[in-house]
Amino acid sequence: MTGRDAVDAVRVVDPLAALAGELRALPPSCGPVRLVAVDGHAGSGKTTFAGRLAAALGGAPVVHLDDLATHDELFGWTGRLREQVLEPLAAGRDADHRVYDWTLRRFAGTARVPVAPVVLVEGVGAGRREVRPWLARVIWMELEAAAARRRGEQRDGPELAGFWAGWARAEAAHFAADPSRPYAETRVDGVTGRILTGTVGEPSIRPLTCDITRI
Repeated sequence: MTGRDAVDAVRVVDPLAALAGELRALPPSCGPVRLVAVDGHAGSGKTTFAGRLAAALGGAPVVHLDDLATHDELFGWTGRLREQVLEPLAAGRDADHRVYDWTLRRFAGTARVPVAPVVLVEGVGAGRREVRPWLARVIWMELEAAAARRRGEQRDGPELAGFWAGWARAEAAHFAADPSRPYAETRVDGVTGRILTGTVGEPSIRPLTCDITRI
């Protein structure tokens, strides 16, 4: 390989793969697991980015916090997360948590979270105060609240406008009292999916595009 070839090889390193490698190298934070939060405003691209990061990690498990929240407890899921997910993983056991059905308005079914080198937790408030002692890293989706809400409302349609109005108030109150962004060591552009400068480096390949599918 010539010197020019070596330089070109460095330039085409996938930033998502680089982030995955960085996360694997972190000290375990929850028993044998490196627990990584993907946080941000509703509609900012958390689920899409978490899915792509999980793939880059070779199929890392992903805990979706909207499976643990409910209509009556939008941010009251910390006890369920701790008891059903964090404590089993910390003990080196696979976890099983109940899954809330937003249509039936009750818990229905379960999801398994196997012990793995890296486990992702994605959702609004994933990097909150009560969860941070268990976390190896907080990743923040960089998209301001109004833009994220517009995206979410366009995605979900007018029938959920009332839910979004209530959600926006609850989210604003949550982040005012318990912000996650100041604790994020990695930031990701919520529009392009690019890992931002000042975290693991500016990507040199085509930016990832977020196709938002969930809050």
